Amino acid sequence: MIGLDVGEVESGAFSTECLRSLRQRGLSGVRLAVSDDHEGLKTAIARMLTSAWQRCTVHFVRDMLYHCRRDQRGLVAAALREVFNAENQAQARERVTHMIARLEPVAPKVCRLLEDAEEDLIAFYPFPPEHWTKLRSTNPLERVNKEIGRRTDVVGIFPNDTAVIRLAGALLSEQNDERLVQRGYLSAESMQLILSAERSEDPSLEQQHQKEVAELNAA
Repeated sequence: MIGLDVGEVESGAFSTECLRSLRQRGLSGVRLAVSDDHEGLKTAIARMLTSAWQRCTVHFVRDMLYHCRRDQRGLVAAALREVFNAENQAQARERVTHMIARLEPVAPKVCRLLEDAEEDLIAFYPFPPEHWTKLRSTNPLERVNKEIGRRTDVVGIFPNDTAVIRLAGALLSEQNDERLVQRGYLSAESMQLILSAERSEDPSLEQQHQKEVAELNAA
């Protein structure tokens, strides 16, 4: 957990300011941002993080079910799960093509929306397979948000933003401490797959890593 803030609405201006504050505190090297399809947040990510963006697949499937008849929902959900459970990105693209061809006669709106969102829905595939199920949705964040909502509902009305941040911050600190003593959401071993690939592509990163290790050992 690296930051939180309170805003009146989920606007692009609020999202931009949040991400700007993280960058000012030292956030860099973001490879992938995962979120719901909020246009303001998506724009802020592109502007402030310049990283790839992964749209939450769980929310996308849920949204698509509202664009088809009730008797078609099982077919649509199963077809989308096939896309998100492909062996690689190329296979996922093939499955999108087949799905559109199969569902065009019965669910044309779903097909159009899938075409528009295809790249954002499969952005997680270039990362290690061990990470895929954890990168394609915002489920972990949703669980945290749900707990924050439960705690704040008990209070009801807060005198100011500082009071909200104090309560939410305490809860996030608890969550952060639990993850420090338990196995991380993304294991250190699997994260090394990404870091090693980065250093092999850019030798300067390897030199920086060695310098940081030397400084830590000296300390």
